[in-house]
Amino acid sequence: MNLLEYVAAAFGVISVYLSVRQNIWSWPTAIVNVGLYTIVFYHSRLYADMGLQVVYVIISIYGWYEWLYGGKGHTELHVSRTSRQLGILLVGIGIVTSYVLGALLYRTSDAAPYIDAATTSTSLIAQWMMTKKFLENWAVWVAVDVVYIALYIYRDLYVTSLLYLAFLILSVMGYRQWKASLAEGELVVAPAA
Repeated sequence: MNLLEYVAAAFGVISVYLSVRQNIWSWPTAIVNVGLYTIVFYHSRLYADMGLQVVYVIISIYGWYEWLYGGKGHTELHVSRTSRQLGILLVGIGIVTSYVLGALLYRTSDAAPYIDAATTSTSLIAQWMMTKKFLENWAVWVAVDVVYIALYIYRDLYVTSLLYLAFLILSVMGYRQWKASLAEGELVVAPAA
């Protein structure tokens, strides 16, 4: 299992690095990464995270399309900011889904229910924000990466915890680079959902 975790981690670093660079190849490498982590999380009894990987495959296909054709006139998508209204809506969705998923996991599994649920819900929101190239996705990733690092150390997934430390560093870099990219173009604020 350790070798699989190493390979999954390597694809994860490559994928996030390519996302920081706004490189379209971040999406296919993400698909390989999350496919491998589905197996790793199954064996570690992190069931919500395992299910999250399946959803990430779907989101990665969607993100791949959005980055290529999600801009005006079906052109390349550019970095934009999340509107205040959309940000509030996403926080509300995160709280509700964390509670519902946590309650479900509490009753049906031996997982760390509410932490697992909160990181899962928050990760989905951050990943969706990335598909739309919202600058603030990186701030959400910073917050969730800190929690993931502690969770994976607790579950003896040391390679994965180091991976999330790398993700944390890359998220800070991503925020800086995407902010610079936004400053170079015109300021765009995403409309509410």
